[in-house]
Amino acid sequence: MTYTELIAHSYTSYYNYLIHEILNPSWHNYFYWLIGISLFAFALEQIFPWRKNQPRIREDFWLDGFYMFFNFFIFSLILYNAFSDVFVKLFSDFLAIFGIKNLVAIEISHWPLWIKLLTMFVLRDFIQWNVHRMLHRIPFLWEFHKVHHSVQQMGFAAHLRYHFMETIVYRLVEYLPLAMLGFGLTDFFIVHIFALTIGHLNHSNIYLPLGPLRFIFNNPQMHIWHHAELLPKGSYGVNYGISLSLWDYLFGTVYMPFDGRDEKLGFKDVEHFPDHFLQQELSPIKAGFKKLLGLH
Repeated sequence: MTYTELIAHSYTSYYNYLIHEILNPSWHNYFYWLIGISLFAFALEQIFPWRKNQPRIREDFWLDGFYMFFNFFIFSLILYNAFSDVFVKLFSDFLAIFGIKNLVAIEISHWPLWIKLLTMFVLRDFIQWNVHRMLHRIPFLWEFHKVHHSVQQMGFAAHLRYHFMETIVYRLVEYLPLAMLGFGLTDFFIVHIFALTIGHLNHSNIYLPLGPLRFIFNNPQMHIWHHAELLPKGSYGVNYGISLSLWDYLFGTVYMPFDGRDEKLGFKDVEHFPDHFLQQELSPIKAGFKKLLGLH
């Protein structure tokens, strides 16, 4: 298959997949899992709100709702799925030059399912923790990550408010180590749904006491400090954990000085950050390339 044929096939196959997802609800359907988990988190926010002075329908609620479906589905339709397929073929063709036809370095197909899922969950989360730190430390990437940190009233849908460039960065870094372990799509689906649920809850306006489990799993009371405007002096960020808080405790990036329920969220001059979707998508691209090229 040529690259032109691959791109055309990517668009048509993902379009057909998305239509099938919408028209055929099932237990293996990302579309309705996203809706179901979102409704569950939203119900918790309405019944047990942690920040009681925050509006029930918070600021940017509908914008973040759009981001959820854009980043989960629309971006894949208009660009990412084709980009991903082309990248995989390019990489496979490159490896073929050296006679490498199979990336799998560790055969795990015979492992018990629960061990495979746990391994993928922990490995993927550790990779994402490191990528998240990179998004904060590299100025070019921080301009894109600002979209996520522009949230000033926290709620479950803020979980998926992020610039599409983050999808590309995360997946590029994840691809090689996960491919070398030969994880299948079924395994990824289960892990992804579990991580999606944790991410929604971490951003929700709820109090979620975990007891000793707080040293393992991320939670709303920990993650609120990641979004706080005021950070420790000299810090690029804190509490980078995606699903697991474990990495922050192990590597000393935990910061929870007191109950952060009413802490001001965002970053310096966040009030001047664009508040419309298209402007938010374009602003980091302009600012990021200016920094990359050393322009002011």
